Amino acid sequence: MTETLVPTTDDALRDYSGKAVTFEDVETAADRISGFAVKTPLLHHPALDAQTGATVLVKPESLQRSGSFKFRGAFNCLNLIPEANRANGVVACSSGNHAQGVAASAGILGVEATIVMPDDAPRIKLERTRAFGAKVVTYDRENEDRDQIAAALCAETGATFVHPFNDPAVIAGQGTVGLEMAMQARDMGYTLDDVLACTGGGGLSSGIALALAQTSPGTRFHTVEPAEFDDYKRSLEAGALLSNTRKSGSICDALLSETPGEIGFSILRQLASEGLTVTDEEVLDAVAFAFTELKLVVEPGGAAALAAVLKGKLPLQGKTVGLVLTGGNIDPDMLSRALSR
Repeated sequence: MTETLVPTTDDALRDYSGKAVTFEDVETAADRISGFAVKTPLLHHPALDAQTGATVLVKPESLQRSGSFKFRGAFNCLNLIPEANRANGVVACSSGNHAQGVAASAGILGVEATIVMPDDAPRIKLERTRAFGAKVVTYDRENEDRDQIAAALCAETGATFVHPFNDPAVIAGQGTVGLEMAMQARDMGYTLDDVLACTGGGGLSSGIALALAQTSPGTRFHTVEPAEFDDYKRSLEAGALLSNTRKSGSICDALLSETPGEIGFSILRQLASEGLTVTDEEVLDAVAFAFTELKLVVEPGGAAALAAVLKGKLPLQGKTVGLVLTGGNIDPDMLSRALSR
């Protein structure tokens, strides 16, 4: 297991280009999004305790505005765009949850949004992004470069690009999940031994780890990724950024980033403990468990941390564990597939 280190200066959290995210940024983001983002509950369910032998606390960001935690980071980021630049709109790349977070935030703030999305994204995510008022530009995940498409759109319109994870404002916004979780657990009388979060590019995970380092310093934080798409786990073990060899092939579409973001990686290499992986079959079981036992609708990528807990990826007996259900934007056919197993 990787040793967990808590940085003593902001310099320890700087990425390769010199940008930094601080705990104060997370606190400021919490104030900025208050009244707009949902303060999701921290749930304690006996079915999970019985299954795992642990005290399991669940943060259901599937109940968040736009259906995932992504609204937090997007709203925080868009609020920081200078007023003079907002007239040119924003552009984002996403398989669906960041898309909806940006689209919903843009609608609240009166900003035009264009989202570059893979043409194989779940139908519900494409439809809901358009329903929030954004323009959707689709691309072939295997053969086209979404970043190039987005760059061309920004050059053409002067729009501001909102990165899904490699942006200090986005990370600070996502970190409010960890800030809320630590405070809610404390109010419930619990001290968190471990926290797990579904991990793609690392914006949420790095934000949570940063918040926990200050509010619950004894807590171990774990990334959870789809098997064979574990670029974060491998990067943390190697101490350098590594990429996935494939761009698609898992039902966890929300977690299929090609490589970790530099800013988040600079945080997690200091603060993360052992990384975990789960199979698609384990994720489907977790989606079904969430629906039948917890009465929560969760998408595959949003259920990865729950799958890791249910399948015993960590020794949890007698511990207090927090996990984040990161999103609930699931196609009916996928939910039916999980429930029919």
